[in-house]
Parts: sequence; structure tokens; C-alpha cells
Amino acid sequence: MDKKLTLSLDQTVIEMAKSYAKSNGTSLSKLIESYLNNLTIRDKKETTITPLVESLSGVIDLSEDFDEKEAYSDYLIEKYK
Repeated sequence: MDKKLTLSLDQTVIEMAKSYAKSNGTSLSKLIESYLNNLTIRDKKETTITPLVESLSGVIDLSEDFDEKEAYSDYLIEKYK
């Protein structure tokens, strides 16, 4: 059973969302319904760890001050030299 919902949003966001919905062949209502549905289902899903991932847990021992973002940035800089 469908119910009406009133939202207050920025006019620019509304216009962009309508354009996106139209370009994807759906209505703004269905787009928002789908988003909220996916959002709430994702929160309810229990994360399962595959055996492969579990077997890899603890393989790498990193120092407390290891900065993942900096390491990734260094990797990208080196990769695209």
C-alpha cells in the first residue's frame, strides 16, 4: 500500500534528482523508495566473512602509526610516474 510522504529538500537537489530519475527511466518517487529500501536492508544484513578472507586475517602485521591513506597515495604516485 503506497502512502504519501512530504520532504523538504534543496531545490537544486530536487532538480538534479528529477533529471537523474528521468534519464534512468523511473520516477523520483521510485528512485527514493529504492534508495531507502536498499539503505535499510543493508543495515539489517549481517556481514559474513568468507573463509578465504578469514584465512588472510592477521597475515600482515602493521605498526600502530601506519597511515593507509599515505601508503596508498605513495603507491598511486609511483604507479603513474
